[in-house]
Amino acid sequence: MLFLKLGAISFGGPAAAIALMEDEVVRKRQWITRQRFLDMLGLTNLIPGPNSTEMAISVGFARAGWAGLALAGASFIVPAALITAAVAWAYVRFGTLPLAESLLAGVQPAVIAVIAIAVWRLGKIAVRDAWLGVLGAFALAAFLVKLSPLAILAGGGVIGMSAQQIRRLRRANPSGGIMLSAGSLLLKKSLLLPVLLPGLLLGVTVAVTDAPVAKRVPLARLGWFFLKVGAVLYGGGYVLFAFIEQGLVRDHHWLTQQQVLDAIAIGQFTPGPVLSTATFIGYLLGGGWGAVVATLAIFLPSFFYVAALGSILPKLRRSSWMAAFLDAVNVCAVALMAGVTVRLASDSLRGWPMWVIAAAALAVLWKWKVNPAWVVLGGGLVGILLAAVR
Repeated sequence: MLFLKLGAISFGGPAAAIALMEDEVVRKRQWITRQRFLDMLGLTNLIPGPNSTEMAISVGFARAGWAGLALAGASFIVPAALITAAVAWAYVRFGTLPLAESLLAGVQPAVIAVIAIAVWRLGKIAVRDAWLGVLGAFALAAFLVKLSPLAILAGGGVIGMSAQQIRRLRRANPSGGIMLSAGSLLLKKSLLLPVLLPGLLLGVTVAVTDAPVAKRVPLARLGWFFLKVGAVLYGGGYVLFAFIEQGLVRDHHWLTQQQVLDAIAIGQFTPGPVLSTATFIGYLLGGGWGAVVATLAIFLPSFFYVAALGSILPKLRRSSWMAAFLDAVNVCAVALMAGVTVRLASDSLRGWPMWVIAAAALAVLWKWKVNPAWVVLGGGLVGILLAAVR
């Protein structure tokens, strides 16, 4: 029931959904520790697929094993998929999108406040010392200058792991210098291969293009496209839009540019994972069954990745090398969330009413620690009221 609720109210993209999960499963229910939540966040940022969905799957696995893995992931996806399919039906039938500007105008600043609080809570745990704080600052700067999130996470993790191990060796042998075995270092870093290699190997298949087809796309081809995307989608759900524009408009000519823009709009104002946009596109290209096939195909790889790596995570934490790696990745992941907050704020906080909503939401969350979903809902109602006054 928890993830059904989260899937229905998680407006604002993956960062907002993760913030809601942190509040529910760490602070309120105490199903897992904040450290374990951070470790999951670092891991899901390193494997392909939608981060918020993979966090739901990971929490389900930690709470109830394999049954929890399947149930939590499916419960989080289904509400967004059903809502998006309903919007797609209205879009095809009437040719227009539902008007949601007023609601979004109030929701967006409230969501920014929710993410900011989550960044603060997670950052207090992730920044264990001054060195990790410096690493996080560099990661944030790299994100803001548009360096690849995957490069930030992987590079930051390796740098942090190496630096912490160098410091450990210096403390163990302060007078004898530092002698690092290159073979040993490569062996330790090979632990990263289960995390990074599957997506890198599958990535070559995304570049393969086919001849243009009619608007009514065969289900097998539709499913194969979204399965490939789901298998290599690094960097979060928002990266999906780049795959869609390149693959479905430029390569396959299945959609027009305007339809892609409409699909992006759907992903912004429907709750749950942003990848539910695939449901909308699947409906446009294949009707009801197209929506089902596209949804299953794009989310299926995430279940396999988490299933393969979920049981390894505690073992990785017990390794001194991988513990240092995860600590560094956790800091970088929080820095990426902070970077997303900065970018969302620069786009959304235009005009004093939006700043007032954001400040009020931040004050409420800081003072009373209420359920963020109510804060988001309140922001949306304020947006509607402001539109009515105008």
